[in-house]
Amino acid sequence: MAPSISIINSNPLDILDFVVNKGHGVKGLAELGLKTLPYQYIQPLHERFDTGIPEAHHDSIPLIDMSRCDDPEVAEAVCNAAQKWGFFQIVNHGVHIHVLEDVKEATHGFFGLPAEEKKRYSKERSLTNHVRFGTSFTPACEKALEWKDYLSLFFVSEDEAASHWPPVCK
Repeated sequence: MAPSISIINSNPLDILDFVVNKGHGVKGLAELGLKTLPYQYIQPLHERFDTGIPEAHHDSIPLIDMSRCDDPEVAEAVCNAAQKWGFFQIVNHGVHIHVLEDVKEATHGFFGLPAEEKKRYSKERSLTNHVRFGTSFTPACEKALEWKDYLSLFFVSEDEAASHWPPVCK
C-alpha cells in the first residue's frame, strides 16, 4: 500500500517512523508529492546558510583540480570549499568515466529498491558497519532533520563486499 500524504502533518515520531524505521527515506517523502516541506526538516534560523555572505553569490560551486593533489594549496582548497560551501566539484581525479557511470547506476538501483529492502541496510539493521543506508546521521537527536538519503559502502575486501553489499551495488 502506498504511503499517505497525511504523514507530513503528523507528529515528529510518525515522520521518523516513515523515513527511518520503515526505510522510505527522504526519497519516499518526495515521492508523496509534497506541496510543503515537513516542519521537521526546516533548519533553525541560526543554522541556515547566510546568503548575505559575498561567497554565497558566486555563479558556480568550487572547482578543484586534483592533478596536483600533493600540493598543499589543493588540500587548502578542499578544506575551504567544504567549510564555506559544504560541497565542491573535483576534476582531473583519474577515475575513469565508466567507473563513475557504474557508481551512478548502482546508486540509482539501490535507491529504486522498495523501502523494505533498503531498510535491511540501515545503520541499525546492517550486518556490518561497512554498509549503511540512512537519512540524517542521528535523526532522534537533531533539531532539524537533514533533507538527504545516503548509502555508505566502505570497501574492506572483495569477500566483505560480496557477502554484505546490496546485490544491486556489486
